[in-house]
Amino acid sequence: MLNSFVAGSALITLVVIIVPLVLGSALSLYKMESFAEQGMGRFVGLANFGMVFDDPEFFNALKNGVIFSFSSVVSQVLFAVGVALLLNQNFPGRLLVRAAVVVPMLLPAIVVTIVFRWMTDGSMGIITVLLRAVGLPAIGWSENTTAAMFQVVFLGFWLWAPFMIVSILAALQNIPSTLYEAARVDGAGPIRQFFHVTLPHLASVLSIIVLLRMIWTFNNFDLIWLSTKGGPLGATETLPLLAYRKAFLMFDIGIGAAIATASFLILLLVVLVALRLFPIKQE
Repeated sequence: MLNSFVAGSALITLVVIIVPLVLGSALSLYKMESFAEQGMGRFVGLANFGMVFDDPEFFNALKNGVIFSFSSVVSQVLFAVGVALLLNQNFPGRLLVRAAVVVPMLLPAIVVTIVFRWMTDGSMGIITVLLRAVGLPAIGWSENTTAAMFQVVFLGFWLWAPFMIVSILAALQNIPSTLYEAARVDGAGPIRQFFHVTLPHLASVLSIIVLLRMIWTFNNFDLIWLSTKGGPLGATETLPLLAYRKAFLMFDIGIGAAIATASFLILLLVVLVALRLFPIKQE
């Protein structure tokens, strides 16, 4: 039975991941203007990659992806560690609060995006009304480049910070209480206990979730597309959105595939370097 599960998993991986990856990489070597073309179009070799790396839009999208990923992951980690430490303490209603933390993960991205767009509506949004009530001007979320980037980072924070909180909380509960008792006997206060006991035991899980969130955030498409569509003026357009726009809106399949392939290779290189510098230790 185990062999059947392994074979089934391998088959699913082949069909869902390997084949699309190979075909997508192959498309990047061809000039195609429609999926309705016979065959794979005209072979152009690495010419598509030359055009991509000469395009300022590519580097703008890469920069936006780095800003979006770094801001999202760092803010989520700092917040998640603090909340997990609080939820690891004994207090009335702890189980209820722990359950409430998971609620944002249950909502689809489109629901969160639509609600946030309604709240920030320039005329009747609740955030706009509250700002005007205290004498502040309304924020142009769709016109201001900084506000647009903050918007997508905040939406990602709302959706995925609970994942980090739950993961870190699980790791905290596996730390033996005897270590804290020994640290207290040695005169260590809460801060020294955190850096010398808690943080070393969280290093492994932090490495995993940071790496996963970095990959998911860098490749995120739906959240940004639903909220800003990459605007204003490309301020929130990342590589997945650029690849989609080139392939399906501008009908340049080869260029879109080349952007997607370049994005995959960049992310693969970053992951390999991260694993080399910060290896995941098995406890």
